[in-house]
Amino acid sequence: MSHSNSILVLGAGELGMSVLRNLAKRAPSSGLAVTVLLRPSTIHSADPDKQKDIAELRSLGVDLLAGDLVAESAAGLAARFARFDTVISCTGFVAGTGVQLKLAQAVLDAGVKRYFPWQFGVDYDVIGKGSAQDLFDEQLDVRNLLRGQDRTEWVIVSTGMFTSFLFEPSFGVVDLARNTVHALGAWDNAVTVTTAEDIGALTAQILLAEPRIVNEVVYTAGDTLTYERLADTVDAVLGRKVSRVEWRMPTLEEELSEEPGDPIRKYRVVFGAGRGVAWEQDKTFNARRGLDVAGVEDWMRQHLL
Repeated sequence: MSHSNSILVLGAGELGMSVLRNLAKRAPSSGLAVTVLLRPSTIHSADPDKQKDIAELRSLGVDLLAGDLVAESAAGLAARFARFDTVISCTGFVAGTGVQLKLAQAVLDAGVKRYFPWQFGVDYDVIGKGSAQDLFDEQLDVRNLLRGQDRTEWVIVSTGMFTSFLFEPSFGVVDLARNTVHALGAWDNAVTVTTAEDIGALTAQILLAEPRIVNEVVYTAGDTLTYERLADTVDAVLGRKVSRVEWRMPTLEEELSEEPGDPIRKYRVVFGAGRGVAWEQDKTFNARRGLDVAGVEDWMRQHLL
């Protein structure tokens, strides 16, 4: 089957840029025409970093489409989406409540042939409704909407946590400034992670895979490791002995109750519960295809040494 089609990527943040780079790389040989939807303020921004990204996108042959996913209605977005065969959402949760469901509805209303929703994260089916992170409930609503129709093909790419987020100071799991690694829930709790670079490359390969992947949740993993192994890895790679502190669930839940709107505390509780946040690496798309991906140690050597 030919994959020659027009692709619209929503957003050009860390993941969006990675997806766009990998799609553009394959465009000449795969017959892809790649477009990215960005806010007008981003396209015309004087910010040097944004100017650099825009210049890179133009050099890659990516077309720019101005639009606002938050401000525009589902009907307005559907009119924009209608000329594309595939839509890939790389918007993340920063857009706010209701946006992911609006995007999915707009894709369906537009008659788009194939949709990759923003589900680049945990296994929401296993976590279920009512978790500490209320944004996850909407992710399940998106899945139910897509599963309840048969006009638009969908592909969900479950990647686990972005590897870099393990080392995000605000998240507090690896706190290099305090030379401490915190375990969420328990030391033997596991977490699956994939780098943004690998997610971009794997998403492009999943899109072009033969036989065609249709109406399926596809799993990736750069690494699946316990918090104990994470602490051991930090010690070994950085040549230090970190302090190890276990954040048990009662502590995480109490902290969330003190600031129930804090998104970081919500994430800590979800990952501390340990459900739907880790899967075996040998069952992933990249493992089955024999594709090289970066583990936590690889990421650390690239970014921390």
